[in-house]
Amino acid sequence: MSATRRQILGGVVFSGALGALFGGTTAAAPAPEAAGYGPLLPDPAGLLDLPEGFRYRVLSRAGDPMASGEGPVPANCDGMGAFAAGAGRIRLVRNHENRAAAALRVPAVPGLTYDPGARGGCTVLSLDERGEVAGERVGIAGTAVNCAGGSTPWHTWLTCEETEDRAGKDGYEKDHGYVFEVDPADPHRTGAVPLTALGRFAHEAVAVDPYRGVVYETEDAFVRPFGLFYRFLPDVPLGGRGSLRAGGRLEAMRVPGVPDLALVTEPGASFPVRWVPVPDPSANGTPIRLQDFGPGGITHAQKLEGCYWSGTGVYFVSSYARSREGASADHFGQVWHYDPRQARVRLEVLFGPATDTELPGDSPDNICLAPGGGLMVCEDGGGAQYVFGVTRQGEVYPVARNADDIGAPGSPEWGEFAGVTFAPDGRTMFVNAYAPGTTFAVTGPWR
Repeated sequence: MSATRRQILGGVVFSGALGALFGGTTAAAPAPEAAGYGPLLPDPAGLLDLPEGFRYRVLSRAGDPMASGEGPVPANCDGMGAFAAGAGRIRLVRNHENRAAAALRVPAVPGLTYDPGARGGCTVLSLDERGEVAGERVGIAGTAVNCAGGSTPWHTWLTCEETEDRAGKDGYEKDHGYVFEVDPADPHRTGAVPLTALGRFAHEAVAVDPYRGVVYETEDAFVRPFGLFYRFLPDVPLGGRGSLRAGGRLEAMRVPGVPDLALVTEPGASFPVRWVPVPDPSANGTPIRLQDFGPGGITHAQKLEGCYWSGTGVYFVSSYARSREGASADHFGQVWHYDPRQARVRLEVLFGPATDTELPGDSPDNICLAPGGGLMVCEDGGGAQYVFGVTRQGEVYPVARNADDIGAPGSPEWGEFAGVTFAPDGRTMFVNAYAPGTTFAVTGPWR
């Protein structure tokens, strides 16, 4: 590929079709002369560094009491979705990636608890028209390792269990590895029912085709055999709340001649896709990624994470690939696009080695589209963690940084960023610090 068809910026390589990556943004504005919003300024409080003119509000902290009285705010805040609630109000559904030993569990609530022995789940924050927290409650409990998920066209949240643990392990009373539906307005309307037809594996994220109702799913497996990219064809497409319980067909992506997506290193490279039925979606005897998919096998990828729908296709992330761990090649992150009309997958963005923490290149994870045009990427790696923006032209700029590298008094040891999402009106960015679990609302001169 010629240099005129790609850009290399800060260790990131973009395909010439990068504009399509942002084709689904709303109110997309022309790119500014200078990318980003300027340098990040140290936060005197030692929490969150932002550009000049931006402010944050701490909406929720792990350990504080929930307004519902159901118990303390759970830990390990991860994926998140924002839903309009009328009259300028918003409901935030937030995952809690709690494992069996988590100290701050999602409180067990009657009618909302799948497995009393599991400590994960979701909470729902209700924000008033001023952006203040008006309520906080359990959305679902008794699930495990709720990592990411995705919104549905009918305005519910699909929360994903990133585990394959069965009943009897670590105190679990039921099998895990499922997707669950959460109604932000009234969680009791969806309850705690596993969507078993969507498969039992280490789910990361989902995206729903708003035209056909197909559900795309990523599998986060970082040891061999690596995870797969799936699609679920529902028996009742776009049927609204509860319709995914009716069942459907689960298939996995095969890219002929590409057993490992890490082999692809040229952004813009495009391949035909074949969808192969999953032999045993419930993984009763063998994990899905180990099952026999017949001649031609199946395509794997290390650390398949973020997944979202934009325009006419679905985007998904491979967070990294490491040859020392069995991958076919090394990279620090890929963003792929699947076009269902053409049945082709294309590598859009490649994150390469970086030597400066101000530049991306260390395990992109959760991603979302910014309302003014561009992409927001949560970093999940070592050292100081960032939320980065990427413009339509491929320029990369910092949006937020945890403050533990500043050395401010009382600065906490933050973990990764997760759950980046925007309010429906585009005026507020919400993001989680994974640990200690904290949910931020960021306002400012968003373009």
